[in-house]
Amino acid sequence: MDHWNLADGGVVELPDGRRVRGTGLRRPRGEVPLPDFAVYLRGRDPAVPGREYRWVRWRDFRLPDSTEQALAALREAHTRAEVERVEIACGGGVGRTGTALSVLAIMSGVSPDDAVAWVRANYHRRAVETRAQRRWIAEVAASSLGRGHHPSG
Repeated sequence: MDHWNLADGGVVELPDGRRVRGTGLRRPRGEVPLPDFAVYLRGRDPAVPGREYRWVRWRDFRLPDSTEQALAALREAHTRAEVERVEIACGGGVGRTGTALSVLAIMSGVSPDDAVAWVRANYHRRAVETRAQRRWIAEVAASSLGRGHHPSG
């Protein structure tokens, strides 16, 4: 299994060296290779055949229906990104995907206070679209990713 090439659209190199591709399922894939594993943040299961993925029920402009399910999928993505091509995708690839990438950035060592700015600088300038999404990132960081808790474990 290969890592992403930084030239592939939407690929972000996290501070711990893992690479994850953020995208929107409505965006054309073009020549970008398929992921080995994906996390899809959608209101409905995208039912993508022939691909290993986790679906997190997460409606547009909202928060995930289950924080526990979202964090389990993101922890798996973070772990697998060490050796596999991992993709995080919602519909447009900005709000929900940016929110998830912010959590992955925290798992990789970015300060929770800097996570949204980091993702906006390294992925998409409008990533994380709502105040509720920013609040959720802070709450997740404080409770589930706090000091003394290894994010991948």
